[in-house]
Amino acid sequence: MNRLRQVVALSTVAAMALLSGCNDGSAKTSEQAENEKKEEVAVPVEVASVATGDISAVYSNTTSLEAENQAVIVAKSSEIITEIFVEEGDFVEKGQRMAQLNTDKLTLEVKRAEANLKRLKTELERNRRIYEKKMVSSDTYEKLKFDYQAQKAAYELSKLQLEFASVVAPISGVVSERMVKVGNMVNLNQAMFKVTDFDPLHAVIHVPERELSKLKTNQAAWLKVDAREQQLFTGKILRISPVVDPTSGTFKVTVEIENKNNALMPGMFGRVGIVYANHKDTLLISKDALIAEEQEPTVFKVNDGAVVKVNITTGFEDNNNIEVLTGLNSGDQVVIAGKNSLKDNSKVEILGQSKEADATSLAGLKVN
Repeated sequence: MNRLRQVVALSTVAAMALLSGCNDGSAKTSEQAENEKKEEVAVPVEVASVATGDISAVYSNTTSLEAENQAVIVAKSSEIITEIFVEEGDFVEKGQRMAQLNTDKLTLEVKRAEANLKRLKTELERNRRIYEKKMVSSDTYEKLKFDYQAQKAAYELSKLQLEFASVVAPISGVVSERMVKVGNMVNLNQAMFKVTDFDPLHAVIHVPERELSKLKTNQAAWLKVDAREQQLFTGKILRISPVVDPTSGTFKVTVEIENKNNALMPGMFGRVGIVYANHKDTLLISKDALIAEEQEPTVFKVNDGAVVKVNITTGFEDNNNIEVLTGLNSGDQVVIAGKNSLKDNSKVEILGQSKEADATSLAGLKVN
């Protein structure tokens, strides 16, 4: 009986020890899980909401601006400059006087030609009356008629030379260069001024032949130049060359740019874009949301304080935004900053306010 009691007592002690060990292990496991949960720190990120807006498909290329109308004004006679009426930067109208050459000699030439013309006219009238009476040969009379006509032409030419002493602008525009000074002796056809019409300006680009089907005249275009980084200038395709250069495989496209306020100048370097398609009311996200390392377009979508990788199908893109065809819905939040520290199902802490894709795209430019 005593032996039975000892066995029961030992069994009870062993069971209690085992139960105590199990309780300790369970407590340790729960404590470790809690610690691990506490150790998972939320990654600070910036996010942007998927917006609805318009976006355009654009072909872009670099260019240097050229003036459509530009004229070099040359001297039409060899004389000394007595006056200059315009300076560089002045706007001149077509026909406006820009400089004056000395007219002393030219005035005398006109008077001499006029006097000879009057003399021949009188002589011609006298010989006509004599010729009608058959008192002078027809050869003599005809020669006198030719002399009179030649002198009349000489008189008109001398008047024209006198007019040329006033140097006038052949086109309206801005005096972009003055090459002479008062007192200079100018020779025939010597350059004196350069006048440039600043509106419109032309942006000439050379486009690969594979883009030929996308472009046509009157399509909307825009221009950004380094000197006016905050401004966007609009225009349209003026003409497309009908031939492809076999050496470069490109064709020439001339874009006409509006320049009402003369903010642009010939020679400026910039980038021209031609809008060849528009998508209205489509889903847009910032291009910063794309994960660069992925082979397919992928973003981190925020869901209940964590992120999940989402593959998306993309469409048009511009400088800031990219069109989303599938994979996201309007209002979804995607990570745009802090992506490098994330992995699938990472917890995140959103910094600041959720941004929206900048929908100020070029879709407002019409595709004709």
